[in-house]
Amino acid sequence: MEGGGGEVVSNKQVIFKDYVPGVLKESDVYITTSTIKLKVPEDCNNGVLVKNLYLSCDPYMRNRMRNFQGSYIAPFKPGSPISGRGVAKVLDSRHPDFKKGDLVWGMTGWEEYILITATDSLFKIQDKDVDLLKNKFGFDDAFNYREESDLDAALKRLAAKFS
Repeated sequence: MEGGGGEVVSNKQVIFKDYVPGVLKESDVYITTSTIKLKVPEDCNNGVLVKNLYLSCDPYMRNRMRNFQGSYIAPFKPGSPISGRGVAKVLDSRHPDFKKGDLVWGMTGWEEYILITATDSLFKIQDKDVDLLKNKFGFDDAFNYREESDLDAALKRLAAKFS
């Protein structure tokens, strides 16, 4: 669904059960389904509702599964969706910098849809980012998500160049 109209849809989520002192097991997380209204609430100034497209699973996330407060990033909250970096599409927005259809990256939840209220870690994907990645940071290649009708094909095209 391409939302923003206020319809209520199912929202699959990966939930963090509880802090993990030892070896992480599959049973330390579970998948559940809730519902979400695809509209930013009127009283949620600067809120951005997104549909996640890609989620990143990174090594630092393991430390967020411990009850340790001395890190640069807070631990996961037991009973809540796991959070991490992701790429998403804006479905509805009450924030002046984000509009419906924008592709963004930043901190998001491990769920199909999420209302993001802490937008200081949410960034638009733009053409200038491709130039920055290739010419300043030395990436071998990059592409603009907005210009690709099929993201899987774009990833395969880039992967083929380096295999």
